Order: sequence, then structure tokens, then C-alpha cells
Amino acid sequence: MLLAVENVSHRYGDLIALNSFSMHMNRREIVGLLGPNGSGKSTLLRLLSTISKPQCGKVEVCGFDAAKHPQAVRARIGVVFQTQTLDKLLTIEENLLACGAFHGLSGRGLIDRVRQVMGQLGIAERRHELCKSLSGGLQRRAEIARALLHEPQMLILDEPTTGLDPVARDDFWLAIEGLRERRSTAIVVSTHLFEEAEKCDSLILLSSGVRVAEGTPEELKATIGGQVVELRARDPQAALESLQSQFDAQMRLIDGVIWVEAEQAHRMIPRLVDALPGEVLSIGFHQPTLGDVFRKMTSRERAAVSV
Repeated sequence: MLLAVENVSHRYGDLIALNSFSMHMNRREIVGLLGPNGSGKSTLLRLLSTISKPQCGKVEVCGFDAAKHPQAVRARIGVVFQTQTLDKLLTIEENLLACGAFHGLSGRGLIDRVRQVMGQLGIAERRHELCKSLSGGLQRRAEIARALLHEPQMLILDEPTTGLDPVARDDFWLAIEGLRERRSTAIVVSTHLFEEAEKCDSLILLSSGVRVAEGTPEELKATIGGQVVELRARDPQAALESLQSQFDAQMRLIDGVIWVEAEQAHRMIPRLVDALPGEVLSIGFHQPTLGDVFRKMTSRERAAVSV
């Protein structure tokens, strides 16, 4: 097992960031973390990358206790955080060469590897430019190239494609897949992009420091009952109560929109409109998406916390 997180809890004053959280990963797995701001994703990544130590529980990465042997863990992981950490007074190539030397690469092997990752991320032609002169997207590519440089056993990625255009995002995922195939690398990725979450082998949904759902993208979408109808009404709460008294279907109010979950829910649309004469502002339906799962699970958790 490449990663074992056992009953980890972490707080900032009275704020609980993680509450008895556990997860396990093997080689070649891509696990995605989804959750609203403040759900505990960034805290978890800080613990995995040895920046913080768990206040309770244990984190083991590549066979090493992250709290007791942080240097051994850092030698085996690659990290891309949301904040930029490049030396902006150095060029792209100089940043990568310095990072490679830190990881024990040298000579022709280091030079060849730097050129390879720059080519993979489409930044080879810009290698002599100072990082301070680069756009945010190009700086992001350089950050990713640096994390891939030493072909780590595990990659820890916090919103890695923020600021990248669609082509660069595709290049990034090709590089990730290539690394997984060559090195059996495991990848933990925090993302707010549901199309990226679809690329993960499994997903963990976090809210208020606890796991609210876990499974493959298809398994999570299957938790939505059939199709989803989204209905906007003049008075959403009153409309929801009225519909619940007339229909036998799963209904809830999420961010001011009435959700109806049912098999072939589209057939209910005429009856739903008739049941709310003059009240419906808009109505539509779609097949379940990860976005639906995310909104359903996190809204449920928020409601539970507020009770």
C-alpha cells in the first residue's frame, strides 16, 4: 500500500478541518478529492506532503511515517500547490535544473529529463525566459513540470490545472497518464472541475472535514435516483412543500432550486408545472452528473451540521 491515512483529525482553534478521516491508496491509482471551500481538502494535502503534522492519527506515505520521516517522504513525492513556488528570478530551465539537483539528478541525465518534461508541458520554447515574465498559465505549467521531474512514486496535486487553457490541460493529463504507466505512480488530486474528476479511478467527497461519499465516478452518479428535474419557482420553499404533498418522489431544495429525482423524471414535467399554476419560472431535466452528486451530498451535510 502506497498511502495509508488512519483516523486523522486536525483543527485550527475551534475549527475542525478533518475529523477521524482515513483513506488508502495503491500504486497506479488516481484518487480525486471534491468538496466546497473549507471542507478539509487543503489540510489533507498539507498532511500528505509533510508541511503539517497530524494532531491525531497517522499518515504513512511510501512506507514512511510522514511525521517521523518527512525527508524520506519528500524524496518520493511530487507536489503542486495552488500558490506559486517558482523562483521568479530564474528561468524555467534554471528552476527545473535546481529542483532536479535537489532530487539527486545530475549531468546528462538531468538535462535530458528537464528537456523531456518541458516538452511534455509545452514550455520548451520558453525555457530561457524568467519566470517573473511568464503568464499565470505558463508558470503553472512550469510548476507541474517541476513536480514530474524526478518521476515520483506519488503525486499530490491541489487544483493543478487552475489557469491552464483546455489544450494545456489535456497535455497535463497525458503527462500524468504517462507517468502512471511508466512508474505506477499514485496520484491524489484536489479539483473543482467535474470533467477532471471523471478521469479519476475513485473520488472522495469531503464536507466539514468528514467523508460524505466515496466511489468511482459512475458509482457516485448512480446514487442519484434516475433523472434530475430542476425547477425554479417564485417561492421555492412553498413550492417544494406543495409538490411533496402531491408527488411520491425524492425532492429537496438546493441553493433555491427544487430538485426532483426519479426514473424518467422528464415525464413528470407537465404534472409538476400543472401542480404549481403561475409559480414556475423555469424547468428542465438532465441525466445525473458528478455536479449533481456534489451538490446533493454537500447540501445534505450542511443541513445536518446546521441542525
